[in-house]
Amino acid sequence: MTPVRLHEHILNDNGQLTLIVPKFKNEALANFCIPKRKSKSFKINLDEFGSATWLEIDGRQTVADICEELVKKFGEKIQPAEDRIPKFLSLLYEQRYITFKELIEFEKEKKKNKLTKLKED
Repeated sequence: MTPVRLHEHILNDNGQLTLIVPKFKNEALANFCIPKRKSKSFKINLDEFGSATWLEIDGRQTVADICEELVKKFGEKIQPAEDRIPKFLSLLYEQRYITFKELIEFEKEKKKNKLTKLKED
């Protein structure tokens, strides 16, 4: 599986990342529901390993590739990487901070097949 980021991030002075996750997908709804001086997004701070993992997510590297890169970078500190990194990516997926390239392609194919079937009927 190939993870793909769904949100922006900022790099903090300490080298760690903060994810910027909008409170609402619909901008008009956000403008209506959120007071003017309040933030329209949540900020999620990642630790050293989470930040390094997030930066490896580029839509090209598989989970196995990311594990390999992080083991090179952190060595024993991140072990057992083959357990930790997939669990972290699953958490990111459950919270809708990432998706997977294969799921995007599957959904596109599913929509394409549905449209083709509708045209045939």
